[in-house]
Amino acid sequence: MDWSEMFFQSWSGIIRTLIVGTMAYAFLVFSLRLSGNRTLAKLNAFDLVITVAFGSTLASILLSESVALAEGITALVLLIALQWAVATASVRSSWFARAVRSEPTLLARRGEALPGAMRRARVTREELDTVVRTEGWRSLADVDAVVLESDGSFSVVSDGHRQMAPLARERTEG
Repeated sequence: MDWSEMFFQSWSGIIRTLIVGTMAYAFLVFSLRLSGNRTLAKLNAFDLVITVAFGSTLASILLSESVALAEGITALVLLIALQWAVATASVRSSWFARAVRSEPTLLARRGEALPGAMRRARVTREELDTVVRTEGWRSLADVDAVVLESDGSFSVVSDGHRQMAPLARERTEG
């Protein structure tokens, strides 16, 4: 192994990365603006996959000399078209929407964990408690609901009848 190649191979590679990278990035930004905000919304697992695929494709265009700019742009256009097609089909067909999207899952209600829902969502009690504490509550008993959203995030809900979150109370009193 030639150790010098680990740090520098050629100026042509650097120049290619600068030119192709700038063009690919500009094309991606233009395409995403053209396709609308929904393309990068992280509303469900499919949206997350598309976002990661954009990053991976852009990295391949930038760093792989075997991927020509035209091929990379074609891949980006394909991803945007697929995202648009899936989003459009989801809006028009409830069957298709159910097939590609997960529904939010209620994991706790009125301060009580729902073991069946937690088991199906593969969430442990310790993880549920961590989510509640992360949102500023002392315990699950202090909240009205915990929901695992379709994008994988958690929502902790309180209708205000339970005690105010300790962190929120400190912010309003301070």
